[in-house]
Amino acid sequence: MMKYYLLVLSFVFCILCSSCSEKKRETNLVNKSPNIVLIVVDDIGFADMSHTGLATDVKTPNIDELAKNGVYFNNAYATSSICSPSRGGLITGSYQHRWGTFWYGGKGIHNNNYKTIPELLKQKNYTTGYVGKVHYGSNDYQTDNRSFPLNHGFDYYFGNTSARKHYLNHTDSIETAFQKVKEEHHKKGQSLRQQAFWKNKSKFDTIGFSTEIFGVKARNFIHKNKNNPFFLQVSFNAVHNFTHQLPKEYLEKKGLKGLEDWDPAKEEYYDWYQKARYPNNPEGRALYLGQLDYLDTEIGKITSYLKEEHLLENTILIFISDNGGSTPIYANNAPFKGSKYTLYEGGIRVPLIITYPQNFQKGKTLNNVVSAMDILPTICAATGIDIPSNIDGINMYDVLNGTNNKLQHEFLVWDNNAQTAVRKGSWKLRTASDKAKSNSEYEMVEMEYGTYLYNLENDPGETTNLAKQYPKIMNELKNIHQAWRTEINETNQ
Repeated sequence: MMKYYLLVLSFVFCILCSSCSEKKRETNLVNKSPNIVLIVVDDIGFADMSHTGLATDVKTPNIDELAKNGVYFNNAYATSSICSPSRGGLITGSYQHRWGTFWYGGKGIHNNNYKTIPELLKQKNYTTGYVGKVHYGSNDYQTDNRSFPLNHGFDYYFGNTSARKHYLNHTDSIETAFQKVKEEHHKKGQSLRQQAFWKNKSKFDTIGFSTEIFGVKARNFIHKNKNNPFFLQVSFNAVHNFTHQLPKEYLEKKGLKGLEDWDPAKEEYYDWYQKARYPNNPEGRALYLGQLDYLDTEIGKITSYLKEEHLLENTILIFISDNGGSTPIYANNAPFKGSKYTLYEGGIRVPLIITYPQNFQKGKTLNNVVSAMDILPTICAATGIDIPSNIDGINMYDVLNGTNNKLQHEFLVWDNNAQTAVRKGSWKLRTASDKAKSNSEYEMVEMEYGTYLYNLENDPGETTNLAKQYPKIMNELKNIHQAWRTEINETNQ
C-alpha cells in the first residue's frame, strides 16, 4: 500500500513540476522580445499558393500552414513591380522614390535618413542576420556601400548581391570561364550569375541548390542565436528565372527535359532568353512549379525548426513576395491582369502572411489595403521601438491582433517614370506611356498604353476602362499622384 501511495505522490509531483515549467515558459515568452523571421520570395504568382484555391495545379502545404496560423492580407502591395525598388521600400518602410529610386539602376538604400528594420532593432539589442538575395541598386556588391547588408544593420550575411542568381553553380571560376566564352564570341547579354556567394565580406565557393543552401543557412542562424532575440531576413531567389536550373534528380523524377543554360558559343542571348518564356516553353509551368515546391519545402523546414526549438510561439513570421508574379516564367496571377514589370494588379499585388501565435489572429483573411512599407512600423510596435516619423508605412499591429480591423492606407501610389498608378478605396488609376514599350516588349509582358480607371471591387481583372464615365474620380486620383510626386521631388532635392 505504501508503495502505491509513493507512486501516486511521485506522479502528482511530476504533473505539478510540468505545470510549473509550462507556466514559467509561458511567462518567459510574455516577457521576452519576439524573434522575427522575414521571408521574402521572388516573383511568386498571386494564385500560386494552394490555400487561395485560385490555381488547381499548386500544392504549397507549408505556406498554407502559415496562412492557417496567421493573417493573410488579400490587398497587400509592393511599392514597385520590380525587385530592387520594392526591396528598398520594404526594408525602410518608405517609398523608395524619396531617395531617387524609380526603376533598375538606382543607388540603392544610400540615404541614411531612412533607417532599416535591422538598424532600428539594434535599439533593443537584437542579433540580426540576412540570408539570400540582396538587390537594392547598382552598387550592392560593394562591401563599403550602405546597400551591403553588413552596412545597414545586419550582423551576419550569406547570399548574393545581384538581380538573379544561378540556382546550381556558385563559384567564381565557373563565372569567369563563362565570361571568357562570351568575350571570345563577341556576344552581348546578361550574366548567368554563377559566381560565389558572399559569407559576410568574403567569397564562398560551392556547388548546390541555392534554395536548399539558403534554408540550411537560415536554420543555422536560428540555432546559433536561439537564446536571444533575433531578426532574420531570408530572401530566397526562388521562383525568379531561370527556373530550368533545377536539381537533376528532380527533372528525372518528373520526366522533364529541362533547358540548357545559355551558351554564347552557340547563339545570341535573346534568342535563348525567349525560348524559356511564355508561350514558348512547353515545360515552363512544370519547371516553375518545381522551384515553388523546393521553396515551400524550405519554408516548412524553417517553421518546423522554430517549433522544435520552442521558438515559434514567440516569433513573428512574415511571408511576402517582392513584387507580382512573372507571367513570362509561367507564374499565375489569377484573378488579376498583368505581370511583374507592369502596374496592373498582377505586377504589384503580392501575397502577405503574418503570424505571431502569441498575439495575432489565426486563420484570418483580411481585405485591408496594406503595403510592404507597413512591415517596418508594425515590427517597431511589436518590439517597443519608436516608429520613425519620416516613413510612409503604417502600423498594422492592431489590425493583426483584431482590435482595429478597419485600419488601412487611404491611398497608395506607384511611379516608375513610364507608368503610374494610384489606388484609393476600390478605385485605381493606371497610366502607361510609350516609354514603357521597350521594356514590356523585351520581357514579353502584356501592356496597354494610355490612361485607365478601374473599379477593383467590381472589376479586379482590370478589363473595363471607366475614365470617361467617372471623370471626377479620375481627376481626383490624378491630383493625388501629382501632389505625391511634387512632395517626392522636394524630398530628393
